[in-house]
Amino acid sequence: MVNPYLDWAKAEGVPIFEDFGLDLLALETGPWDRYGVHGAIAHVKGRGDFMTVFVLEIPPGGKTIPQKHIFEEACFVLSGHGSAMVEDHAGRAHTFEWGPNSIFAPPLNCRAQFFNGSGQEPVRLAISSNLPAVLNLFHSEAFVFDNPCSFPEREGGDKHFTGDGEFIPVRAGKHMWETNFVPDATDLKLEKWAARGAGGSHIQLILADGILHAHVSEMPVGTYKKAHRHGPDVHVYCVSGEGYSLLWYEGESELTRIDWRHGWVYAPPDMMFHQHFNTCAEPVRYLAIGHGSVRYPFTENMWNIYQGIDVDVKHGGRQIEYADQDPRVHRIFLEELAKHGVTPKMEEFIK
Repeated sequence: MVNPYLDWAKAEGVPIFEDFGLDLLALETGPWDRYGVHGAIAHVKGRGDFMTVFVLEIPPGGKTIPQKHIFEEACFVLSGHGSAMVEDHAGRAHTFEWGPNSIFAPPLNCRAQFFNGSGQEPVRLAISSNLPAVLNLFHSEAFVFDNPCSFPEREGGDKHFTGDGEFIPVRAGKHMWETNFVPDATDLKLEKWAARGAGGSHIQLILADGILHAHVSEMPVGTYKKAHRHGPDVHVYCVSGEGYSLLWYEGESELTRIDWRHGWVYAPPDMMFHQHFNTCAEPVRYLAIGHGSVRYPFTENMWNIYQGIDVDVKHGGRQIEYADQDPRVHRIFLEELAKHGVTPKMEEFIK
């Protein structure tokens, strides 16, 4: 049996890392001829069939070789400052400057090039894409990387390349911000989502009118989210703060733990319950990127997930309420906060 994406990844000649979670700031990189800079490929356990992550390291004063392709990608700036040039279907160049915790998505099959704006420090980018889905479907590198088709309806207006965008109100957990570029995910305006627990807030991102899912969530100090589950491929990046996540399968007592801080990524495997905990003295923000957006769910499974992600499992949803969680969960959290000297603030949520 043939997996065109995995064959392609191996042939690219860069380091490939596989683990439950990975510190992308610490990964060893190697020369990546395609991009003209150093890079690596990160395969986390729950990446599923549709998604992958590239890490690019652009040297001081360096730049990537321009790329255009028929798969979607969302870029998260792990470190450094720089700029991007995106050429639309009419040949107009859109440029914007980014820094740590910026998020941006070149529209589909638009020519894009990334520049390191510093003469002293390297840049690290994490690029989430659905290349596995596209390459495994067409198994033609020429179709994917040398395709003349353009998609002007996906490009958005000039403001979408400047950090501006459009807020689309729906309901808690479904409110959207549509743009191609978020200058700083730590400063992005979020909306309250009480159903997910403990005073958290959230915004769905529609990036370049694509099918990639992206959202930014925040947990206040001394709190944690309710556990829930969904399909694979949703890559969770820590934007700010520190904490951990617990993961387990229904009916099993063993808890898997991932400790994270800025630079870490992991993806919960298919239908594995997971729960996020803030252990530091500041709010925690994280970015999640996967396949199937709130506008374009893509699969029936994603459609069902969006309908039930904050609904009690006892009522057919995907979420475990605080009152029904394993008692170990809260006990572990209190122990962790004590180690960090942080006061818990779960009293009004845990009766």
